[in-house]
Amino acid sequence: MAIFMECPNCRKKQSLLNQKCTTCLTNLASARKSNRVRYWIHYRLPNKKNRWELSGYSYDRARAAEGKRLAQKSEGTILDPRDAKTTFDQVTEWYLDLESVQALRSLQRVEDCLKRFNQVFGLTPVNSILNVNLEQYQGDRLKAGASPATVDMELRIAHTMINKAFDNDIITEASKVLKAFRRTKKLLKSGQNARDRLLSMEEYIKLHEAAGSHLKEIIAIAFFTGMRRGEILGLKWPHIDFNMKMIRLSAEETKEAKPKSIPLSEKAMEILEQKKRPKKEKHVFLYRGKPITTRVRTALWNACDKAGISYGRKQENGFVFHDLRSTVKTNMLRAGVDKVMRDIILGHALKGMDRYYLKPNDKDLHDAMKIYTDWLDLELEKARMKLEKKG
Repeated sequence: MAIFMECPNCRKKQSLLNQKCTTCLTNLASARKSNRVRYWIHYRLPNKKNRWELSGYSYDRARAAEGKRLAQKSEGTILDPRDAKTTFDQVTEWYLDLESVQALRSLQRVEDCLKRFNQVFGLTPVNSILNVNLEQYQGDRLKAGASPATVDMELRIAHTMINKAFDNDIITEASKVLKAFRRTKKLLKSGQNARDRLLSMEEYIKLHEAAGSHLKEIIAIAFFTGMRRGEILGLKWPHIDFNMKMIRLSAEETKEAKPKSIPLSEKAMEILEQKKRPKKEKHVFLYRGKPITTRVRTALWNACDKAGISYGRKQENGFVFHDLRSTVKTNMLRAGVDKVMRDIILGHALKGMDRYYLKPNDKDLHDAMKIYTDWLDLELEKARMKLEKKG
């Protein structure tokens, strides 16, 4: 057991004997005199986990706290006082404040899932939850109309949060709660949630015509490129290489966590070139002058309603935005685009040794995209003629 001081600049914990910070060379002697140094007590719990306990800016208070912990250690009563009281609400507040979590592209989804989970367990101490409680939660959520995939995702995100809290000593004893999550079986079996809804050419034309101005461009880019909704809404002007007619996304900006280059067809280029580029705003797609930070579900529902297309996962033959990716990949197959090129353009992992040896360049990607768009132009023209005949 020992007392450490924390550098007020770089926050490194270090020995009380140091006159200067070992990392940033801050004068610690001066910082201690001006009460800018925080003191920490370091000790081991009975489960061998290291515990850092903040004692504030007073060295005397740190000495007193150290004496109390030494007495508890000698009596065999030392424990982490927070574990018995820490609730899911408190852990959630800490978790959502992490920079790594704030940087997640799925932040909104994480917040929504934890909010629903905490409506039931928010005030519950973390270490008091049992497997039967989680199974009851699954049943109640299904009765409320949530899909098995949604319920599984809520528990998975809560489980991830608890693991993170345990790894960072926010809770020091987590075997009970982790066992509860581990023993709670997923509701959705592998492949059970796969969708087979495709958007026909006639439906695309109707949907595009019915959509509002901001949604119209988003739908078109998705239909011409196969990009994910999140990739499109997060698209910024620096991502677009107008000279090479490519969109280039970094690993941080893709779901697969790998860099991706997406070739742009003439029509996709036309959409992007015609958009007004604000001086201060980097996002490409805006609504009322601001980036679209929420889902486009309401706008898409309205457009589907006007176009006479059933919308929603729970509706018979219902359409959702992600179905555009399935539509694009299937259309590429029908157009004769090579499977490897289909996978690369849409960002799907290559199989076997292809992932190591196949390195297509921009021209290869553009050639594949041209095969798709040439076929697509013909199919869309046929579809327009059919719609005109129907009147």
